[in-house]
Amino acid sequence: MSDTSHAKARRRDRRVYLGSHPVLFGLLAATRGRPVRRIGGTLLVHGAEAYRQALTRLPLDRTAEGTTGGAARSALAGDGGVLFDQEGSGHRSDRRDLAGQLSAAGVARLRERWQPLLVRGLEPLAHGGAVDLVGLSRELAGSVVCALLGTDADPRAVAAAAAEAAAASVRSHLPGPRRPGAESAAVRSAARLRALLSPAALNEGRRGYGPLDAGAPHDTAHDGGTPHGRIPYDGPANDGPANDGPANDGALAAMVAVAAVNTTVAALPRAVAWCADAGLWDQAADEALRPALAAELLRVTAASPLLPRVAAADGTVGGCPVRGGDRLLLVARHAAEAHRRDPDARRPAGPGTARLVFGSGPHACPGARLAEVQLADVLAALAPARPVVTRARVDRRAALPGWRTLLVEARA
Repeated sequence: MSDTSHAKARRRDRRVYLGSHPVLFGLLAATRGRPVRRIGGTLLVHGAEAYRQALTRLPLDRTAEGTTGGAARSALAGDGGVLFDQEGSGHRSDRRDLAGQLSAAGVARLRERWQPLLVRGLEPLAHGGAVDLVGLSRELAGSVVCALLGTDADPRAVAAAAAEAAAASVRSHLPGPRRPGAESAAVRSAARLRALLSPAALNEGRRGYGPLDAGAPHDTAHDGGTPHGRIPYDGPANDGPANDGPANDGALAAMVAVAAVNTTVAALPRAVAWCADAGLWDQAADEALRPALAAELLRVTAASPLLPRVAAADGTVGGCPVRGGDRLLLVARHAAEAHRRDPDARRPAGPGTARLVFGSGPHACPGARLAEVQLADVLAALAPARPVVTRARVDRRAALPGWRTLLVEARA
């Protein structure tokens, strides 16, 4: 491993940003010298402490247009209840259900789903063939989502629909003039995803995916929660206004699919490309170092590099006054020092820094453990082949910066 190899990895990874939103990411790179910088009514938040303050101390409007919650509510629900736009007991209940499924025991059960797919998907490497890690990541993500939701829907169809729903939603909420038909296209894409995750499919799937619930504790004592081990979906009857329990469960199921698929498909290929370009396969092959390497690669690639938020009240972030209604662009990759600190499992960033790519505080992503374990498994499976990247094409339509194609071949 050398500075030169990391430079190669950075150059390749930079292409996913420049290919998707070159002006936006150019602006963020130009302003990262200060922890917080105000441009009109928008604050660009780069510093780690300011980033934490914005997520944990500043009241945020979780339904404002142009935010993750606003986009999710507009496309997936209309009346709320999709986790990203929730507050109070409904948010705590739904989040606790999801966190229960993504506990150490829950992730161990999910591994039983993806490990056979991983072995089969990487088999061509042993015979001199190439593997497209984007396609494989979609299949892994779709299978995990189907297991989480208890549906027997086609994992690849679910992954494709979730990717299109996210891309359409992002296009409908980009800054600047509204694109004609963008919002209606987002709604149609979300409807297709929800149709795949229909009550009949979910109920049938619960029978087919029963082992995922085996041994999962049932806890309905708090905030009207539902049994751990599944995301509830009661169908159209729950498509009304949010209530104190898990509201609009169809939208919640779709939101889980969108979040899981898009972060996985963005994260896994980029992390593998960095590992290959920087020559980190020795660390990937070391069972003791591999978990730290997975966390480091997720830190520098930052699948969700930017969190758009809106302040709900006056406050202060990084010493800069904030007014209610101000927009905040929270740059997760800068807060996690992805732009200045190369990944190294022998000298990793502390968890307080590395985990910032998953957010912070009560709204941090509950899927961090799943992401780290799944990437570690991918690295372990690839390490014997020591693959190199032979082709990489940027996905310019995806919701998150990533590759449309990433082909690797063995060089062991």
